[in-house]
Amino acid sequence: MRILLAEDERDLNRILTKKLTSEGYSVDSCFDGDEAIDHLACADYDAIILDIMMPGADGFAVLRSLRSAGKTSPVLFLTARDSISDRVKGLDSGANDYLVKPFSFDELLARVRAMIRTAHGSMSSELKVADLVMDTASGRVTRGGKEITLSAKEHALLEYLMHNAGLVLSREKIEDHIWNYDYEGGTNVVDVYISYLRKKIDDGHEQKLIHTLRGRGYMLSDAR
Repeated sequence: MRILLAEDERDLNRILTKKLTSEGYSVDSCFDGDEAIDHLACADYDAIILDIMMPGADGFAVLRSLRSAGKTSPVLFLTARDSISDRVKGLDSGANDYLVKPFSFDELLARVRAMIRTAHGSMSSELKVADLVMDTASGRVTRGGKEITLSAKEHALLEYLMHNAGLVLSREKIEDHIWNYDYEGGTNVVDVYISYLRKKIDDGHEQKLIHTLRGRGYMLSDAR
């Protein structure tokens, strides 16, 4: 899952970027609202974390720009402003959630997971396709009851496929959601990681869940 983080406190920005990345998220980070608007014009994000008081456009202006462009990515406001009126203004402006500094990183992660689940129409932390099960809260993945160990990037790719089960996803769309602007790897990175997942998810099982649609992309489905 790809996240945009706009936070002008550089130490906090660095810490949050590092922690989110360690959790398997692909993170684009910036330090002011104008840069955030530029990022949002060039990519679609699975979740957006915005500080309210930033140089350039503030968080409210960034959110207005996002919504006026017709984009529905879930937004979490991070702010030191904790009055009820500020919270109401943030939520009424189109934000999905609001977290007051200082905060627990575990709570931030839980809120981000909840926003992404809701955006995909799910109220549970459990994703399931056939006998493949992922708990997005614990990170545990099993197939047929047997636990599967995945790298952070493999986990992120599988989660994206499971959130979009039954849909054909192009290589470009997958790459845009799983890798950020800093990625400098090869052009066949999606194919490589799909191959890794196939070995861990499908090998040894009669029913294959990861399907290639030639010229179109990939799909996770329990259709035979």
